[in-house]
Amino acid sequence: MTRMTGPDFSGMRQAMDRITSIHRRIYGTPSVPKETFEEELAKAAKTKETSATSVIKPEVPISGKASVLRSRLSPGDNDLNSAIEEISSRYGVDEKLVRSVISVESAWRPDAVSPKGAMGLMQLMPGTARMLAVDPKDPVQNVEGGVKYLAQLSEKYSGDLEKTLAAYNAGPGRVDKYGGIPPFKETEAYVKKVLKLYNG
Repeated sequence: MTRMTGPDFSGMRQAMDRITSIHRRIYGTPSVPKETFEEELAKAAKTKETSATSVIKPEVPISGKASVLRSRLSPGDNDLNSAIEEISSRYGVDEKLVRSVISVESAWRPDAVSPKGAMGLMQLMPGTARMLAVDPKDPVQNVEGGVKYLAQLSEKYSGDLEKTLAAYNAGPGRVDKYGGIPPFKETEAYVKKVLKLYNG
């Protein structure tokens, strides 16, 4: 059974400052202004508590099949690399795993939109993005949301990478129902593709 380390939430302020700096260099404006950081966290916590749809149980599977492709980011883009490194470190998720998920989910297309509405580099559903308090159309925030979600799923499944990836694709409810990777061709293929890149 493949395992990944659990999330490490230390140094959140330092990481957010760094991410904001990277975002400012790319877009000219910070993704989350410093003065509203605490408000954003409080809002996210409140939304998670009051919403009927749990972050851990999205109603619609997140799909890696993108139907609208308008632009592509290079996996070697320096600013994007820095953002992925900082965000991965912040949530205790292996950077190589994040890159593997992005490759399979969107082929590094920040404007990719699946037939079911999943958006961006890590193909976040709108409802999931709201629960994670990120803008899925913003590449940096999209990555942050996806990495945060992977960290949550990893914690839920005690670091079991196959279950974590299956839940990211098909939803944790289905993983729980079948006690592992659900018997769906799309999910089975998805897990294999990500693991092949990750272990390669």
